[in-house]
Amino acid sequence: MAADALYEGPITMTRKGLGFFSVGEDKEDLIIPNEWTGHALHGDIVKVAPAGSYRDPSGRMPPRAAGKVVEIVSRARETFVGTLVEENGLTLLAPDYKKMYVPIVILDRGNAEPGYKVLVRLASWDADKDYPLGTIEEVIGKAGVHETEMRALALGQGFASDFPPAVTSEAKRLEAEGREMIAKEVRETRPYSAEATKGRRDFRNVPTCTIDPFDAKDFDDALSVRRLDDGLVEVGVHIADVSFFVKPGTALDKEAIERATSVYLVDRTIPMLPEVLSNDLCSLKPDEDRLAVSAVFMLDQDANIKDTWFGETVIHSAKRFTYENAQATLDAALASSRPTPPSAEFREVRESDQGVLGEELVILFELSKKIRARRAAKGAIEFDTAEVKVELNAEGKPIAIRLKERKATNLLIEDFMLLANEAVAKHLSALTKNGGEHFYSLYRIHDAPDTDRIENLANLLRVMGYHLKTSGSGIVTGAELNKLLESVKGKPEEYLVKMATLRSMSKAVYATRNIGHFGLAFDFYTHFTSPIRRYPDLVIHRLLKHHAGGDPITREEMQEFDALAVHASEREVAAADAERDSIKMKQVEFLAPKIGETFDAVISGVTDRGLYIEEQATHADGMIRIKDVGDDYFEYDEKHYQIVGRRTKKAYRLGDPIRVKLIAARIAEKELDFIPVQS
Repeated sequence: MAADALYEGPITMTRKGLGFFSVGEDKEDLIIPNEWTGHALHGDIVKVAPAGSYRDPSGRMPPRAAGKVVEIVSRARETFVGTLVEENGLTLLAPDYKKMYVPIVILDRGNAEPGYKVLVRLASWDADKDYPLGTIEEVIGKAGVHETEMRALALGQGFASDFPPAVTSEAKRLEAEGREMIAKEVRETRPYSAEATKGRRDFRNVPTCTIDPFDAKDFDDALSVRRLDDGLVEVGVHIADVSFFVKPGTALDKEAIERATSVYLVDRTIPMLPEVLSNDLCSLKPDEDRLAVSAVFMLDQDANIKDTWFGETVIHSAKRFTYENAQATLDAALASSRPTPPSAEFREVRESDQGVLGEELVILFELSKKIRARRAAKGAIEFDTAEVKVELNAEGKPIAIRLKERKATNLLIEDFMLLANEAVAKHLSALTKNGGEHFYSLYRIHDAPDTDRIENLANLLRVMGYHLKTSGSGIVTGAELNKLLESVKGKPEEYLVKMATLRSMSKAVYATRNIGHFGLAFDFYTHFTSPIRRYPDLVIHRLLKHHAGGDPITREEMQEFDALAVHASEREVAAADAERDSIKMKQVEFLAPKIGETFDAVISGVTDRGLYIEEQATHADGMIRIKDVGDDYFEYDEKHYQIVGRRTKKAYRLGDPIRVKLIAARIAEKELDFIPVQS
């Protein structure tokens, strides 16, 4: 490494203020001691110069190449959420963000009292000062209160519930004019014609429904189905036409770009678009004419695609299903089509629901099974990981935690959404392959997993008694990963193995250059099906219209796609972090009254600091500190993912079931402490 080399990129910071900087995939990261970080914060873009060798004063790490930050090019974060505290006559912000390794000195706290959560903007950090200065932008509320904590989680990731005045003004105009805008568009819609190639098609007389969670308020997608005279089945995947209302350059569009996604916390949605759009004008509500952008497929009995059409439509949903009542209707329809009489329960469902769309659901169900089987045969990875659902009372207190059940109707919707996303990606790729002004598109890409990560996963699985077949160079196929996931079904370590496998995967991101999607085994993939809650989907709708001769996409817009892809990927991660933190906080709050009780758990991580465990009933994460493991001196065996007692030789291994007692619950920190229950 040349002595005068200078590198630029993001810095990674630990909670203790130690920095690491990547100088290439095949080289060890430079370590940057606290005194050489130049007050850089996690994720900042910095310039780093090599600075010889660093020797850890504690002797825990061998000597390694060091670096020194010579310039902070840009900050990753300008605002921080935390709790005000008083210390030595100073008002400080104790940040919630765990990688913010120092408190922030507050210049003027105004009416904000210690113990309150606030949003603070970083002001300055002089080279000779230990702490940065900051100014309060918003007082959120008293720490520990449900409403305060939920808002703080969102604001901490850069998502505000309120919309700017200009956005609110445009939303009010659409609220007043939107229904007439839809009615006018419907009046100008051409009657449905399979031969028509342009114009908005009328699907209002085709059986159509939506299937969503019971608490959903925005309905992005609907399915239509009917049998054709030639023996084929026409399936329409109809997606809310957000681009009809949200035009480039408007305040609505600029705010949607900035947010890039909706955020789903345990008790609320922070939408990308104002409610008048997300829950009303754009939402594919039942018994109302709605505008859509559609992917329409002609499928044979084996679900092979014989023809496709993409374009603008008007639909009229006959039924708003939840996953639960769609499943009940499907089960009743399947039962009534068999020689044996349906059960009383099924008859009751049929009679109460009048059999609405039962036959159509059966058609969709049978086709979806074949679509899924074909995808699996190509090597698509079937993670099928259950999600945690937290039930709250009126005061926001958690009263139950359970896993969401994935029904056949969940899979049905997923299958047709994936079918549409893949088909749209292929369609746009074909239109843009000649380059020129039509070259740009947005893809959802997923790279093959890093070979080092797969090697680590294989080693971990070997310790747990499982074998993951890889090539000599550490490459794994989706088929082999599916064999692994199938082998752990129903076993105590199933969730752990799935999580470890997921963590070994690359992160799916947005990009303008296509490399395919490893996890789904697709050569082409994009996001088309959720424009109410994801900005990239809105862009895809505009591209489809542009190529069909509709609203134009300017060259300048296309040239901004690269930056948009990066921004949307970053906002997606931020939203996922906020959502995950809201669940973790409520898991800890749910278990807090149970200190002293014992639980079944599984060891989900092993480090020199102790054991990470996952409580089986709530899937809450916790830790057993190494000093609390037992009456012995436990040593970390990194190679075998275990800690071993020096005297007793008692071993605690990754994946082992373990009985634990809860000894501490820190709700604000979202942390749980346990000790083993000695048998």
